[in-house]
Formats: sequence, structure tokens, C-alpha cells
Amino acid sequence: MISTVFFDVGGTILDESREFADWADWLGVPRHTFSAVFGAVIARGLDYQEAFRAFRPDFDLTTELARREAAGQPETFGAEDLYPDARGCLTALRAQGLLVGLAGNQPAHAESTLRALDLAVDVIGTSHGWGVAKPAPAFFERVVDAGGGDASSILYVGDRPDNDAGPALAAGMKACLIRRSPWGHILDIPAVSERCLFRIDSLDELPSLVAKHNAAGG
Repeated sequence: MISTVFFDVGGTILDESREFADWADWLGVPRHTFSAVFGAVIARGLDYQEAFRAFRPDFDLTTELARREAAGQPETFGAEDLYPDARGCLTALRAQGLLVGLAGNQPAHAESTLRALDLAVDVIGTSHGWGVAKPAPAFFERVVDAGGGDASSILYVGDRPDNDAGPALAAGMKACLIRRSPWGHILDIPAVSERCLFRIDSLDELPSLVAKHNAAGG
């Protein structure tokens, strides 16, 4: 049975479209061009930062984040960037008596920002706060610890088979893939997706799927 549900952040509950647009503007390239290159990078299985280096070969994320901060254009997000189905899904799962958490690769400011959104979650973990990033096994060990210690009772929900579902399954958790974000639409790893407990197109689907799974005894 599922007693805990953890969600990835970017691309799962948080729509990163505005963030990508801001980066295109910062790099001084047309937004549609940046999006096209970003998709090509994902399709080739490369690190997403290669999309930035296509326009600026010496691109360093930490350096550019500091430059944006200094220029008064920090990377940020708010309630307006939540997917429309995110808040309701979290609330519905918590109403089922489940422990609900967020755990994703996020920078220093993200944890306090996420807390300020007043979401129906019990735990918020970030790569910056935990000192380890996905897809490292140690990150998912932290998810298991934060979720009560029983990996088999935890469902991890994410948009990426490589960074989310695959390592969650390897850690002994159940996994759910949501088909959105560039990764969700482009990156397909059948060996991972076929082992997922659920594959969905909207978070609106998830509460009833979890309820039915638990009602059937897992």
C-alpha cells in the first residue's frame, strides 16, 4: 500500500516555461530558438546545461545565477508558476491520510519559496538543502528516510524517467511518470516507464489512482 507520496518539483508541480523564457532573454536569443535547442539536447540524452552552452560555450550555471542576482534578475518562481492541477492534487492526497512531500533538484532559494506557497505538504527537501542531487542514490535514500523509512510504501512522482522514476525504482520505491515538461514529452525509456505503477498526463488523475490502489490492498 502507498502511505507516502513524494513529488519532483520542476516539470511536475512547477511549470518552468517562464524560467526557460527568462533564460533565453538573459542569453539574448529568441525564445523559440532556445526551446528548440533545449529539446534537441534532451532528445540526445545530454545534460540540459548543454542547451545554454550552444549559445555561450563558457556558460557556468553558478556564475550566471550570481550575475542574474547582481543584475536584479534572479531566477525565481511563485504561485503563478504552479501547474493548475498541482495544489488540488496535493490537497486530495493529504485528505486520504497520506504523508505528502516535495523532493527535487532545486537551488538555495527554492525551499523557502516553496514553503511560502502554503501547499498541502508535510516535507520539503531540495538538493541544495540535502547536499546531494538527483539521480544520485543518496538523494533517494533521503526521500526514503523523510518518508518514514519503508521504500515500498512510497510513491515518487516525476516527469523524467532518468532522474525521477528510474532511480526511485532502484531505491525500492514505486514510481509514477507524468507526461509533461520537455523531458516528459521527449525522453522515453521503456525499460523504466513499463515498470512504473502509474503513467499519467495530469495530476488530477493521481488521487483516485492511489485510492483505488490502496483500496485493492496494494
